Amino acid sequence: MPEPAIVVIEDEATIRRFLRVTLHAQSYRLFEATTGAEGLVEVATRQPDVVIVDLGLPDVDGLEVIRRIREWSPVPIIVLSARGGERDKVTALDAGADDYVEKPFGTDELLARVRVALRHAAGGTRDADAVFTVDGLTVDQARRVVSVDGHETHLTPIEYKLVTTLVHHAGKVLTHRQLLREVWGPTHVEDAHYLRVYMGQLRRKIERDPAQPRYLLTEPGVGYRLVDE
Repeated sequence: MPEPAIVVIEDEATIRRFLRVTLHAQSYRLFEATTGAEGLVEVATRQPDVVIVDLGLPDVDGLEVIRRIREWSPVPIIVLSARGGERDKVTALDAGADDYVEKPFGTDELLARVRVALRHAAGGTRDADAVFTVDGLTVDQARRVVSVDGHETHLTPIEYKLVTTLVHHAGKVLTHRQLLREVWGPTHVEDAHYLRVYMGQLRRKIERDPAQPRYLLTEPGVGYRLVDE
């Protein structure tokens, strides 16, 4: 099997050099583009396993690149951008990005996000009958059983739907609107208070310390992420 292919759409030469060294050291195949138009061609011709895209491109906004890719491809997309505002993150994720890394960024963080993206590319969303396990938390979807350190935890139907939605996208940031749409339906995408209440209940039931969650992480102003490693 060939090593995973990654297309980087980034106009800053120093960032491209850093990514080239970092990703080649992990044996990834790297293809580079400096504009949105070039990036779209690279994604279409290379059929990569992951796309890394900057939002501030010289010819077209990175958000438009994401939207165009999403018209025909489910490839995992990681945004790499100096825009660190909550609204920028939410907009990018809602446009179809799978993850968001702020500049400046650390090598370990970026490589961890790439590994998560590659797992999504290899397996898609998790099978509805699969057993998800991470650090003592087990979600057995076939039996509809959630347990922590071997002890079964009773969840309400909404709590269970919330946790399985997060499991299906484990490792990926889900915005408030995405979670509200999937769990409560499209008529409730503005009802963020539902999500806060149920996430608090869920943390009290499955986290060892709800004030310092291990599994259900908050991305401030953006949404939530279930760890998968």
